[in-house]
Amino acid sequence: MSKVYSYKLKSYLNASHAVRWKGGTGQVHNHTWEIVCELHTIQDMVAFDRLEQALHGVLDNLSGKFLNDLPEFETVNPSVENVASYLFDQIDTVLRAEGARLVRIEVSDSPTRAYCIDIRDTPLPD
Repeated sequence: MSKVYSYKLKSYLNASHAVRWKGGTGQVHNHTWEIVCELHTIQDMVAFDRLEQALHGVLDNLSGKFLNDLPEFETVNPSVENVASYLFDQIDTVLRAEGARLVRIEVSDSPTRAYCIDIRDTPLPD
């Protein structure tokens, strides 16, 4: 059995969206999205600044934007669930380059609720 080292990074993203429903599109509204990432590494120490830079590189592409206008959400509803899924994939990719693996993301569009995605039984990065 080996140790798994876990880090959490918390960031914020200001962006607006309008959720698409069966009856049409809802009102455009802003959020300060809270993104909490839990990651595993095979090292007992990592350079936080490199991990944070990688994370912010993804978030900066969405910052201040109307998500519906972005190519990523032209055909995908910019709901909290789909935003979380998109962020998970993008953030995991950049963190792997830093020797880390994203194992959980929590995306909140409100202080009282969050949508979470977990990866279980994930192999550690090489």
